[in-house]
Amino acid sequence: MKTMIALQTALQDPTPSSGGLLSDIADWAVNLMETIGAPGAGLAIALENLFPPLPSEVILPLAGFTASRGSFTLVEALFWTTLGSLVGAVALYWIGRALGRERTRRLFAKVPLMDLNDVDRVEAWFDRHGAKAVFFGRMVPLFRSLVSIPAGVTAMPQWKFIGLTTAGSLIWNSIFVVAGFYLGENWHIVEEYAGIFQKVVIAAVVLYLLYFVVSKVRKVRRARAEDAVDGPAA
Repeated sequence: MKTMIALQTALQDPTPSSGGLLSDIADWAVNLMETIGAPGAGLAIALENLFPPLPSEVILPLAGFTASRGSFTLVEALFWTTLGSLVGAVALYWIGRALGRERTRRLFAKVPLMDLNDVDRVEAWFDRHGAKAVFFGRMVPLFRSLVSIPAGVTAMPQWKFIGLTTAGSLIWNSIFVVAGFYLGENWHIVEEYAGIFQKVVIAAVVLYLLYFVVSKVRKVRRARAEDAVDGPAA
C-alpha cells in the first residue's frame, strides 16, 4: 500500500509520460508486485515478453522502485525479473521450434514482395550470427521478444539459447531495476530516456522496411519490363 501511494504521488508530476497508459500499467504492475511479492515482477516481465506492448522500460524500474520501498530486496527483484524474461523467451523459442524451417518458409512465401531467397538469406545470417543476435537482442526494444522465435525456428541448442538469454536479460534488467531502486519516486525518468532509445529503434526499423519495399517494387518492375521486351522478340 505504501508503494502504491508513493507511485500515485510520483505520477502526479506533469511529465509527458505521466498518466494515461503509463499510469494504468504502473498501477497494474505495482498491484501485482505488492500482492505476490517479487514473483509478481517476474510474472509481469514474462507477460511482457509474450505481449511486447507491455513495456519492460516501465515494469523493470517499477520493480526496483517497489524493492526500494521494502516490499522485497533488490536481489529478489533481479532474480525474479531475469527468471521471468527467461520463461517468456523460452515460450517463444518453442513456438519457433513448433513452426520449424519448412512451415516458416511456406508462410513467408505467401507474404507480398517476399521470396524464398530472402528467407534463405535471413536463415544463413542467423546461422552465422545467431548467438550474438540472441544475446544483444535481449537489450533492444521490440527485438527482445522477437529474437527468440528465429532461434527456435533454426533449432539453436536450447542450452545455448538459455545461457545467452539469461546473460543478456540479466544485463538489461539490472540497468533498469537498479536505476528504479536508486531513483525511487523518480523512477519514471528511466522510462523517459528509454523511450527515446525505443523511438530510435522504431525509426530505424521503419526506414529499413521502406528501403526493403522500395527495392522489391523496383525489382518487380524491372522483371516485368524485361519480360515485356523479351515477349515480342520470342
